[in-house]
Amino acid sequence: MRTRFLLPLAIAMALTGCQTASDGLTTSAAPPEIAGPAASAIAGDMAGRFAEQAGSTATPIKLHKDTSDFAVALEAALKGWGYSVISDEKFGSAKDAAKPVEIAYSLASLDGQVLARLSTDTLELGRAYSITNGVAVPASPLSLMKRN
Repeated sequence: MRTRFLLPLAIAMALTGCQTASDGLTTSAAPPEIAGPAASAIAGDMAGRFAEQAGSTATPIKLHKDTSDFAVALEAALKGWGYSVISDEKFGSAKDAAKPVEIAYSLASLDGQVLARLSTDTLELGRAYSITNGVAVPASPLSLMKRN
């Protein structure tokens, strides 16, 4: 009798840790080993896919201040697609300014590949890349999730 009660309780407790927070984006992060041409190739591809899905370039993009090769390349790629990119300290509180779309990103190395992700409040893009001799090429189709 006691095990019938404990098993569902243990399962319920384990599942409570699986809930996703919806009150903000995760911190942007890029490992230092993803640098140079590989970081530029991943940033260029992800920025292009973001532009295809997000559309309008009228709304400014807000990126967290970062000096990694990927962050610099992502900012340049988004600007190349026509977006106005601002950092944390450049955003003022002007009443007539459009509220920027905050983009969080992450790169993670796993099993010889790099998993890249771009997230906004309404859109999440992900893709795996293979890096050979400093060159990154897509190793998976684009993963896309849109939120209401």
